[in-house]
Amino acid sequence: MSARGWIKHRIGAFSLDVSWDVEPGTVTVLYGPSGAGKSLTLRAIAGLVRLDEGRIELDGSVVFDHEAGLWIPPHHRRVGLMPQEYGLFPHLTVAANIAYGAHDPDSHARAAELTRTLDLQELQQRRIWQLSGGQRQRVALARALAAQPRVLLLDEPFASLDSELRRAVRQEIRQVLTASHVPVILVTHDAEEALALADHVQIIDSGRIVAEGDPVTTLRQPPAPRIARLAGVENLLRMRVARLQPEDGAMLCETLESPPLTLETPLAEAREGDVVTVGIRSSDVILASSEPQGLSARNVFAGTVASIEPRSPGHDVTVNCGAGLSLVSHVTRHAITQLGINEGTRMWAVVKASSCFLLSED
Repeated sequence: MSARGWIKHRIGAFSLDVSWDVEPGTVTVLYGPSGAGKSLTLRAIAGLVRLDEGRIELDGSVVFDHEAGLWIPPHHRRVGLMPQEYGLFPHLTVAANIAYGAHDPDSHARAAELTRTLDLQELQQRRIWQLSGGQRQRVALARALAAQPRVLLLDEPFASLDSELRRAVRQEIRQVLTASHVPVILVTHDAEEALALADHVQIIDSGRIVAEGDPVTTLRQPPAPRIARLAGVENLLRMRVARLQPEDGAMLCETLESPPLTLETPLAEAREGDVVTVGIRSSDVILASSEPQGLSARNVFAGTVASIEPRSPGHDVTVNCGAGLSLVSHVTRHAITQLGINEGTRMWAVVKASSCFLLSED
């Protein structure tokens, strides 16, 4: 059972041109900003959009082919679509909601199995309005899988959950998806979510796939500044290569402003004197309230807190280190209080050399 295809579609000034190939039991994450075409892609696969061009194949059966004039309606495609709001029936019980997706004896047996797997046995007679957000999510997933879909389409499935619950249920949901042997396409704009769930990630922007591959490589160390911005890399630093140190597998980069500050990074394809872009994720910048001693980390910069911006699940703290170097660190609310971080506070920013990566020019 696999899902593959390509589609082209125009709505006003917006055009969508994407392709996918998802193997059984794997999760492909469609990652990108709002308005990029993620949800439209899911709706197209489900048959909820009449497309201009393309071909969609689910489990070996073609459900759309514009050249052959073939278009199978949504209710005959056997697609499991789980929207952001879950689409559950509030007047029905948990058991009735799950059974709604089961249309034959095998599906009913599957529904019973999913009820056990997703720990819903004690909730079967409850109404949807009596459930927590995490419980509703599990009911929606059970209903979608009970119908034994050829492909499962998940549209921001964790959006309605708070950050702590979101992280808690990811691994559980990932195990269920893998065991289902159903190809899954999951939409998100959360890089952490994509890294936790994806076997393969596609970054979409303005209706086009601009990068794809292994989630760690594609999202943690994207190849170019434009992709890095889409992937949520908060620190993109323009620097000059000062010295190559091949014996240490490292190189030293300097800020463009004087007196320069030096940043050690892994050795990359560059020459001394080249102006390059260095990427560092905010989660890889550690803050200290006093000058740290005895560290293995190669980069320590003193600076002043310039801004504190809330961003779930914590805050982005920008530290101005001078010489044109500002570093963004993502810290928890507890760390803000514990370290006494306020605008104007003196702080030290610590960055491991291995956390830095060079980006090719766009």
